[in-house]
Amino acid sequence: MKLKLAALVALVISAVQAPVAQAQEVHPSGDAELMTLRYAESYDSLLNSYYLRRNAHRHLRSARELSLEEFDALPDSVIIRRLQALHTVIPMTYNAEVRSHIRFYLKVMANKLDVMLTLCEYYHPMFEEALSRYGVPEELKYLSIVESAMNPQATSRVGAAGLWQFMYSTGKLYDLEVNSVVDERRDPYKSTVAAARHLSDLYRVFGDWQLAIAAYNCGSGNINKAIARSGGKRGFWDIYYNLPRETRGYIPSFIAVIYVMNYYEEHGLRPGRINLPLRSDTIMLDRDVFLQFVAEETGMEMDELRTLNPQYRVDFIPGSSGMYPICLPTSRLEPFINNQDSIYARTADSLSRRPVKVEPRGKSVHSKASGSKYYTVRKGDTLGKIASKHGISVSTLKKRNGLRSDKIRVGQKLKVK
Repeated sequence: MKLKLAALVALVISAVQAPVAQAQEVHPSGDAELMTLRYAESYDSLLNSYYLRRNAHRHLRSARELSLEEFDALPDSVIIRRLQALHTVIPMTYNAEVRSHIRFYLKVMANKLDVMLTLCEYYHPMFEEALSRYGVPEELKYLSIVESAMNPQATSRVGAAGLWQFMYSTGKLYDLEVNSVVDERRDPYKSTVAAARHLSDLYRVFGDWQLAIAAYNCGSGNINKAIARSGGKRGFWDIYYNLPRETRGYIPSFIAVIYVMNYYEEHGLRPGRINLPLRSDTIMLDRDVFLQFVAEETGMEMDELRTLNPQYRVDFIPGSSGMYPICLPTSRLEPFINNQDSIYARTADSLSRRPVKVEPRGKSVHSKASGSKYYTVRKGDTLGKIASKHGISVSTLKKRNGLRSDKIRVGQKLKVK
């Protein structure tokens, strides 16, 4: 539900008048290390994605090494002025703990900004649309950096998953399908809509965006307990010491990320750019599809398909049980449309005759432990063409597959090694 206009105006006026409130005295703790460790773990797994592996040589593109000594000499007044210039709805509170988090994020993100900025370019338009639809302040688009380093495949130690780190129960509450085949907590669009709805609901409960953000991290129950233990006070910094340790660092991390993502140049950082398929589109499928056949018919690599469609736990889209999306680079849309009948036919044939073994992500569906390799027959293939392609004779190919004739069918799997 969108915020009422009067309430929104009041929030904006309040934020503009005093967006950088000096909160009660909070002394720096180890919470910054805890939060940046969480960020680093998600970022490390992000580097395994197809596009970032291909662009690994373009990382570490800062113009010069970040000087933390220069940051340490920077007056508080400069940071306060910069935060105030952002004119956010959510107060960018500044204190010693926030400064500590800014320092840690500058250090941790210094050689990762190329990735973060590219992912922002890719995801933020979608984030902004969903957040606006549910009346959530736009600056909350940066929360996904704190949550997952914008990694849709991120999984926490307690089982939270996706860009917005939904737990199983919370994901189900916001209509995200989670089962053995599909995990929509990893679907960038659906999880973003769920996050916007969840944050909007939390704001309606607490009437304060900092408390809503904190509740997103630790749950409404923990916030209510902290309020009770603080004598009924209802400000994040008033209940700070009664919050779980990670949640104490959550708001400072959020503010720190916003600062770093907006003022990295002022600290001498000049990131490069990573090539992501910024031009991509989604097609809704109402028939079952194996990603293996999509890759073969469109000329894509499996890892690229998996990166663009992280919500599928196995390389299979169960379109026959409902409408499910497949995301493709725009350059691959035409090949997919032109060959979709073949993709559907090969999938149906595999399911009904000789099912393709569906492997968990990270394993190949072509290879076995013995080193054997299989080829799936495509339209126009002959035994001669297949044998020549794999450097073997027709007789060897027939012997390996127990064939008594030259007849083969589309979708049939042949052992070629």
